[in-house]
Amino acid sequence: MKSEAVLPNDLRAHGLHAAHHDLDGARAWMSTICGPHSLQASAPHCLEFEHSANVLSAMSTVLGRIQYGTDVVIGVEPGSSLKSYSISLPLDGEQELDCGKGLLRSNAGTGLIISPFDSQRLSITGNCRKLQVAIDCCSMQRVLDELLERPAQAPLVFEPCINAELGATASWWRMVRYLVDEMDGDCDYFEHLPMARDLERSLIKGLILSQPNNYSAALNDKVQSRCPAFLKRAQQFIEDHCGDDIHLIDIERAAGIGPQKLHDSFKTHFGVSPVAYLKRFRLQSARRSLLQGHSGYNIAAIASQWGFNHLGRFAQDYQRLFGELPSQTLERGSRH
Repeated sequence: MKSEAVLPNDLRAHGLHAAHHDLDGARAWMSTICGPHSLQASAPHCLEFEHSANVLSAMSTVLGRIQYGTDVVIGVEPGSSLKSYSISLPLDGEQELDCGKGLLRSNAGTGLIISPFDSQRLSITGNCRKLQVAIDCCSMQRVLDELLERPAQAPLVFEPCINAELGATASWWRMVRYLVDEMDGDCDYFEHLPMARDLERSLIKGLILSQPNNYSAALNDKVQSRCPAFLKRAQQFIEDHCGDDIHLIDIERAAGIGPQKLHDSFKTHFGVSPVAYLKRFRLQSARRSLLQGHSGYNIAAIASQWGFNHLGRFAQDYQRLFGELPSQTLERGSRH
């Protein structure tokens, strides 16, 4: 059966869409996005490949959704000249990566990063529909150099599993979801070059800073060296006592400075106020407890454990940050 799309000559086109029913067509299309790779299927006649995406024009970052419709295996060999980092998160179904670190399973709670340097095999189930981000290697290198304030001496290599439920990487995935949903609309808001440039830099910086990689230690040392000692004391106090009944004045005393300077410093270094930092840390801690839970766990008890005394307000704040209710997180945690 013939393909239903023509390969793009210029990835700076705003919208991309392809639907293929043959392996060669699907492989050729994705080769323009990510670079050379092999594609195999046990039932190639069942292939229903579809890729719908948009491109941020400043650095050609591609964000969208992809599915193959049948079980497939994608192979990447060393020196194959992959031109992008491919980051994906299943919305349905599963995938499994063999990259020399054993078999790494990926589902709605854990995404994968395929770095363009090693031999890898990615097995994708036929019912897998996923978010996919392709970040150009040169763009990734450019942003890394900016963060290091010097040229990087070695290629950037990420840990392949990226958490989509906890911590900063979960926030990164929420930003990806937001961008994919918004760019699917008719608004030309994201087509403006300055806007696209800022969004892409934020997206790439967020990935480099949140996902463990071979430059994480150097980047963390740089951040910590700029963080004042009083701010480190405040941060440590919050993390050590977040389950206790602490207030802003307690954080000020731990830091040893006045409220205005503490507020301004938190905004400068963490992007939020001390109280917002405390609330976010408590919510993230509660989420960890819910994900580790079982059917006997009580949401009210977990909320109270992490300093939330008003269950309704806790549920609202939790849903606002994580996009789901605490009960939904607990249900998923009990299935693991």
